[in-house]
Amino acid sequence: MNRRAWVRLDNASNIFLAARSDVDPKVFRVSAEVDHEVDPELLQRALDTTFDRYPLYHSVLRSGIFWYYLQDSDLRPRVRPESQHTCAPIYFDDKRTLLFRVIYHRKRIMLEIFHALSDGTGALWFLSDLVEEYVWLRSPEAAGTPGGPKLEIDQGWGSPVARGIPAPEPMHELVADSFSEHFATKRATGDEPKPQSGDGAARYALREAKGALRPKGGRVYRVRGTRTPDNRTRLVELTAPAGEVIALAKAEGVSLTMYLTALLLDSVNRASGGLGKARTMGVSIPVNLRQHFPSTSARNFFATVRVEHRFGEGLDDIGSICRDLDEQFKPQATREALEAKVQKLIAFERMALLRIVPRALKNVILRQINRANNRGLTVALSNLGNVRLPGQAEAHVGRMLFHVASVRPQFCAMSHAGELTISFTSPFVETDHVREFVRRLTEAGVHVTVAAARVTEQELDEQQRAVVAP
Repeated sequence: MNRRAWVRLDNASNIFLAARSDVDPKVFRVSAEVDHEVDPELLQRALDTTFDRYPLYHSVLRSGIFWYYLQDSDLRPRVRPESQHTCAPIYFDDKRTLLFRVIYHRKRIMLEIFHALSDGTGALWFLSDLVEEYVWLRSPEAAGTPGGPKLEIDQGWGSPVARGIPAPEPMHELVADSFSEHFATKRATGDEPKPQSGDGAARYALREAKGALRPKGGRVYRVRGTRTPDNRTRLVELTAPAGEVIALAKAEGVSLTMYLTALLLDSVNRASGGLGKARTMGVSIPVNLRQHFPSTSARNFFATVRVEHRFGEGLDDIGSICRDLDEQFKPQATREALEAKVQKLIAFERMALLRIVPRALKNVILRQINRANNRGLTVALSNLGNVRLPGQAEAHVGRMLFHVASVRPQFCAMSHAGELTISFTSPFVETDHVREFVRRLTEAGVHVTVAAARVTEQELDEQQRAVVAP
């Protein structure tokens, strides 16, 4: 009997298993809109071919006594029309299922992934190959042969390395993660922790998390609201000309990501009706480590940077917020700062005593760390950057979109073909901060279109009546 290939989860993925919930199943979606109604038969053929090139995506998630691991499987994916709410759960305990799904609706091809399998860059590699294969199957004479120039991503962090991140023959195998490749043999800075027992390891983890995540500017404002009736994600999609918004960011002397972050915090402040004593807003921003540490693995390879702004102490105009955030973000996003942060996390993860703590206790520790992290955050933001698709796929795709399920208001952005798409997700029904965000952009002269998914019973009833109406 042949033994199945397997590999342990990477440094970034373990938290997703511990922190997932009915509200936040740790699923994200990347989408591409083609210039015609999707042909499901051709999409299935394209998926079969792409799937065969990605052994990583053949994986199922298994659990051992001490850790989770990815294991190869014989399962095959099937494309499906969209029938569930966005970012519905994919992984269920002890169920042997693939960790992604491909769905379609009208002109949109959508890839949803359980975050423990891959990050946004890895998902974009898969989606771009899928769309390229689909376009070739639809018109092979016009499209040429798949496999030409690879996907390019400009994430606009200001680093020369970030200007166009290609996928040169990505490693889509079930192999060791890039955290191990780049950081396993390096020592963390400072004294390594040495708790004396499993309980000591747990106490150390919580103490470190609370100390590292404690805001410098006082109590952190947390958005409250009415939960959606069945825990489905509230999604609002914005589309705007990318050039117009980039021009606004350049006028403030910051990157697009920093400008959008400042605009988001300003919008939350305006929609709050008064922050009270909790006048600090904290933001989590993921940084693609491939910018500084070369990797062609589609597995998770990112770190997060936290920035904050305290309202009511100085100027709170957009320009001032931009500069405040930018001054915090830049030093944290350097190669040296990211390396030190990741090394410390890996050193903690690989403590001898913590490694022998049973998986169930590890989950408790990670869940508590995640809760401590949540207390220091108001919103989360992720920008996948400007994307250029390979081959003839570029000419047949318009908007590309990205969003995640979230336990707090989340903001995701990406650009393609001159269009910036901004997706707001939230566990709450209310969308006041989105309204303020749109208002601020339109006041600046940017044309914005808005589409919102229905989540309340009244909204869903109205949608159903519209479908059955003659």
